[in-house]
Amino acid sequence: MRRVRLIDVAERAGVSMKTVSNVIHDYPHVAPALRARVQAAIDELGYRPNLTARRLATGRTGMIALAIPEIDHPYFSELSRRIAEEATTLGYRVIFEQTLSDASAERAVLHDREAGLVDGVIFHPVQMGTMEIARLAPDVPLVLLGEAAMPVTTDHVMIDNVAAAADGVALLLGAGRRRIAFLGTVRDDITGSTGQRLLGYQDRLIATGITPSPDLILPVDGFSIEDSRDALLRAIDRGVEFDAVLCRDDKFAIGALKALATAGRAVPADVAVLGWDDTHLASYSSPALTSIAPDKRALARTALELLLERIEGYKGVGRHRIVPHAISVRETTPSSTPGFTALET
Repeated sequence: MRRVRLIDVAERAGVSMKTVSNVIHDYPHVAPALRARVQAAIDELGYRPNLTARRLATGRTGMIALAIPEIDHPYFSELSRRIAEEATTLGYRVIFEQTLSDASAERAVLHDREAGLVDGVIFHPVQMGTMEIARLAPDVPLVLLGEAAMPVTTDHVMIDNVAAAADGVALLLGAGRRRIAFLGTVRDDITGSTGQRLLGYQDRLIATGITPSPDLILPVDGFSIEDSRDALLRAIDRGVEFDAVLCRDDKFAIGALKALATAGRAVPADVAVLGWDDTHLASYSSPALTSIAPDKRALARTALELLLERIEGYKGVGRHRIVPHAISVRETTPSSTPGFTALET
């Protein structure tokens, strides 16, 4: 099928090619009735702008890149969808790139892979640290996500992991739990988020007068559901006593539920379980999982707002934004938690 051209739209709408171009580029001086007529012709013919021509005319492609560690991780897949939805409303399309937390793949994102293809990059690094990114002069505007790197020269968006973990512990304490396990610390973990969540866990316990027990900080061999299940079963076999588990993410929480079911522990009567990320896993687990909920929509919107300001020419120092979090309370924690306000779902 022949590609629909700009002249085809102009002939269908009965206007000049310049008018069609003005509508496509959203120039404000086009009369509303004329804009509607041109848009109707665009929709009817299925016209799609030629990105190469657009780049030659404006210096922009209308594309941004989103580079994340794992496309199939529940948190990253849901965040990617939010970013794609928000980008569409702003007239941008998104190219997704999976780095698998590989250092060379991450460096390629910033050194040369995206140059000339996109107008900006939203990037969640794992291997690249603060100073390595700070020393770079990326060819395209950049916004960072996550906790691994936070150079003062680069825009960055995240939730307050320390405060969120403390809120999670407060929820469990409010339910009368005192032996709260942390699941868990992973060998060779370089994400940055686990340490911050562990810090918030300790902070709230100590503030309540409870001395954190090293026995309740559970080591995990890897990041899979099976790894977290096995870690909790090992703790049970060692005789570790606990009445709640704060998990570093929803995958670990699902593993905890499997382990507790195997051990014959009732949830939440014997052990309360709190996940993290509030992904689709939380709603469809059995019992349904209470989970710390980053505002993914706000994270996506904030990252895109900062990126578009960079694309439009902002040259200032890095802006660091903290987006809200809540707790989606479901069935794995007791329904009555005096003194604590959470998001009920």
